[in-house]
Amino acid sequence: MQPLITYENVENIISEIMQDIPAWRKTMIHYIKEENPELNTAIIELSQKTDLDPKALATGAYMAYKLLENEIASPDEFILDENE
Repeated sequence: MQPLITYENVENIISEIMQDIPAWRKTMIHYIKEENPELNTAIIELSQKTDLDPKALATGAYMAYKLLENEIASPDEFILDENE
């Protein structure tokens, strides 16, 4: 089960991205190459095989990765349902 993405996390990541979108994307390319090279390859392959803007597609994918990574790094914020 994936963690719930908090509004605060979204605001923080968007604020970080909006400071300099090309620089943030470039940083994430290098970061994900180290952390998860298969994912990075998949993102690049998809962006090359579609008619969508490859930079926009990559930025969205990297943003989603970072949002999930931040939430996973904060396990104290999980609310577990005893029935699950």
